[in-house]
Amino acid sequence: MAQVTEKSTRRTFLKRVGAVGAGSIVAAAAPFVNAKDDAGTKAGHMDRMPKRPFGKTGVDVPILGLGGVLKMSDQLVFRMAYKMGVTYWDTADSYGWGKNEKAIGKYFKKFPEDRKSIFLVTKAATSDTEELTEKLHASFQKMNTSYVDLYFIHYVSDVKDELTPGVKAWAEKAKSQGKIRFFGFSAHKNMEASMLAAAKLGWIDGIMMSYNYRLMVKDEMKRAVEACVKAGIGLTAMKTQAAFTANFYASIGSETDDALNMTENFMKKGYTAEQAKLKVVWENPDIASICSAMPNMTILQANVAAATNREELSGHEKALLDRYAAQTCSGYCAGCADICESALDYRVPISDLLRCSMYHFGYGDREKALELLDTLPPQTRASCMETDFSPAEHRCPQNIAIGRIVKTAIDALT
Repeated sequence: MAQVTEKSTRRTFLKRVGAVGAGSIVAAAAPFVNAKDDAGTKAGHMDRMPKRPFGKTGVDVPILGLGGVLKMSDQLVFRMAYKMGVTYWDTADSYGWGKNEKAIGKYFKKFPEDRKSIFLVTKAATSDTEELTEKLHASFQKMNTSYVDLYFIHYVSDVKDELTPGVKAWAEKAKSQGKIRFFGFSAHKNMEASMLAAAKLGWIDGIMMSYNYRLMVKDEMKRAVEACVKAGIGLTAMKTQAAFTANFYASIGSETDDALNMTENFMKKGYTAEQAKLKVVWENPDIASICSAMPNMTILQANVAAATNREELSGHEKALLDRYAAQTCSGYCAGCADICESALDYRVPISDLLRCSMYHFGYGDREKALELLDTLPPQTRASCMETDFSPAEHRCPQNIAIGRIVKTAIDALT
């Protein structure tokens, strides 16, 4: 591991070991796990991967889940994820324009026996019951499976309008037919309100929501998690790296002192800041699993190392994360869309556009950014370039430069 000497500056140190990540784990100092593929042996750390109960379902799931970014050519990553105990696989019919589901299908065709050990999750962005049926069957075909363990409605932001009695009846019928085992939704904005509303319904099995070191300390999120736990809803955290909505450090000129201190501190302990961000979420026992994008073996190994390392973060390390979150809050969208979007009479989906910017500039995932932007009406994109975002900016609790970020993202992606 690189050492900090009197002659090496903090910036030089970061360049040696990898800067504070925008989403991917820098594994230069990570305690890698070794994974073997010997016939007849249980390779890697499949027996060491911790599991937790998924709500009231009676099913235990691994605390680390494989996010849906892999392609047809990434079969080795699927294989090693399975052998390392990462058997919660999350996807959606839209990921990679359907390519991720096809990649999973290719894996199950080669290793059909593994399907029984995989907790398979997919999603569809509709509340229309006919479309749910069509999309579910299409997912079956792409993934070479006859059922999914958990089926989500994607991008829910208003439980009352989207989780209707008709959807409930559809989910119950799909369960009775053996097509799905459990049902729920994913939420990227207005998460807390959606979670609180879902806890009152009594028929939601699981929720996947943005949850990270920035959001988990907020009172609203704490109340939402508590309500879901009492309702027996299984919770999966996503967006745990809390990537910036834009090239934040470029906009302010340099990394912050807290970012540099935090990275140095974690690296000296033998793990990266990105691994620490995972570990702090796992310290909440009410979070059943973390869904993490792991597009290559390096990130997979680093995440597994973090999941199987039982050492807890110190109070000092958590304080570093808190200070870093406070210092960089204007670069992160907290998903409280109703606050900013209502300032423009909901004419502009600000939260979705900021997510486009996050994927492109924060995670470096242009394909995902384009995929999300493609779901928005063309007229919305065009009108944004002429929109005055100042009313929304005045309301933003994070003090985000919404107009500049949105317009920069649209210009970069179109």
